[in-house]
Amino acid sequence: MEKLSNPKETIQVLQKHEFQFKKKFGQNFLIDPHVLDKIVDAAQITEDDFVLEIGPGIGTLTQYLCECARQVLAVEIDKNLIPILHETLSPYENVEVRNGDILKQDIREIAQTYNAGKPIKVVANLPYYITTPIIMELFESRVPLANVTVMVQKEVADRMKAQPGSKDCGALSLAVQYYAKPYIAAFVPPNCFMPRPKVGSAVIRLECREEAPVQVADETLMFRLIRASFNQRRKTLQNGIANSSELSFSKAQAAEAIEKAGLDANIRGEKLGLSEFAKLADLLAEESVNGGKK
Repeated sequence: MEKLSNPKETIQVLQKHEFQFKKKFGQNFLIDPHVLDKIVDAAQITEDDFVLEIGPGIGTLTQYLCECARQVLAVEIDKNLIPILHETLSPYENVEVRNGDILKQDIREIAQTYNAGKPIKVVANLPYYITTPIIMELFESRVPLANVTVMVQKEVADRMKAQPGSKDCGALSLAVQYYAKPYIAAFVPPNCFMPRPKVGSAVIRLECREEAPVQVADETLMFRLIRASFNQRRKTLQNGIANSSELSFSKAQAAEAIEKAGLDANIRGEKLGLSEFAKLADLLAEESVNGGKK
């Protein structure tokens, strides 16, 4: 069987199975072999690797992964794609297809079963609306990860890589950079997909850190501060903290911590990097312990 990266082959498979694209799953299938090669290269997959693929679709990228990796587990949420995957992946003995929602899978158990608990590599062509929840679930659940290579909307990739103070920087930027080093491997135009999405895409590799770039006593508090700051970008940092539904510090407590951190009283949260947020979190945690309300 010819590779699915040939658009004619993709069309034949879809017609044979009378497949209907579902908007709720954000289905856009890759049909460009050069992009597929770039994804595999970016993920740095070797014959010793186990790969977890999220959202294999009809198996276009999965075919490439199978030719490079020791073993592939492809998790697909759309049950109508499962018989298609069994057909398109039938030449490969090193792949297993699982029907399910990746957010409901025990990825730590997957790593243990398929890779003896060692860090795994994750590859995905994700529906854009669920990109952030999936990536953050992978990081926050502390599953053993080597890297995560995903196809995302270009502006999402730009945000993941953005530096503090830039217009693209947001809560996602700092969260991703706390857990990983982002590297944009390729920009992908809409004509590389079937059907064509309305926006450009990018392949980004998130190289998972062995150690966090900053030390903080209360990681949860730090991320609440980050979200509070970027949820109200136009407000000063102290107002963002005081108005947050996730926090219960007064404006006076926020102002005192900001002053102790050596920051300008009227600074906005978007100007801060991870080190400043970590320091602020430690000061506010200390304030809480010493009798402040939290």
